[in-house]
Amino acid sequence: MFQSDIGFDAPEWLTAEHMTGTTIMAVEFADGVVFGADSRTSTGTYVANRVTDKLTQVSDKIYCCRSGSAADTQAIADYVKFYLDLQENETNEEPTVEVASRIFQLFCYNNRDALSASIICAGWDKIKGGQVYCLPLGGMCVRMPFAIGGSGSTYIYGHCDSTYKEGMTEQECLKFVSDAVAIAMHRDGSSGGMIRLAVLTKDGCRRLNIPGNQLPTFWEK
Repeated sequence: MFQSDIGFDAPEWLTAEHMTGTTIMAVEFADGVVFGADSRTSTGTYVANRVTDKLTQVSDKIYCCRSGSAADTQAIADYVKFYLDLQENETNEEPTVEVASRIFQLFCYNNRDALSASIICAGWDKIKGGQVYCLPLGGMCVRMPFAIGGSGSTYIYGHCDSTYKEGMTEQECLKFVSDAVAIAMHRDGSSGGMIRLAVLTKDGCRRLNIPGNQLPTFWEK
């Protein structure tokens, strides 16, 4: 919908693109990966959806965290899911996380001038175990022990650098992710709602939610 369709100078929230202006995060641990994201989708300065699910499944044991244009990231995730399903049917083997991340990279890089999409691809496979791949705007793809993205991530780089340590347990990773996302949600106007968490191991995915009135608190207690 454009202003010419409405017939008057429409406010920004009526014409702006839906954006998952957001905080997304994933971290590796010994048995798999932990994901986390806020749940706010904004249209300009208007909150279009308070309970968006930005953790999207693309295979049985591979998920992605989406930030950027909601339409662009949903379309890319759908394409990647299609190609991973096709590969699994042809080879009778579960796709690897690295293959999924490279398909994401293919779409993000080849369409970098037309799309607004920043992706974290993470999951578990029998070859390399738990893995996290970061794909920022432009289509670069790098494996990292943890990755953060979205507008809220700019507020938590220092916190993550000082808090992360190698060899964390599942519970330590859950606290690391929930604390970091809560800090970003407190500072970033485009992040908010609730925290959605997921733990992905060889046994599958376990989803957790932290409601907005139960978020971790710090100095503002």
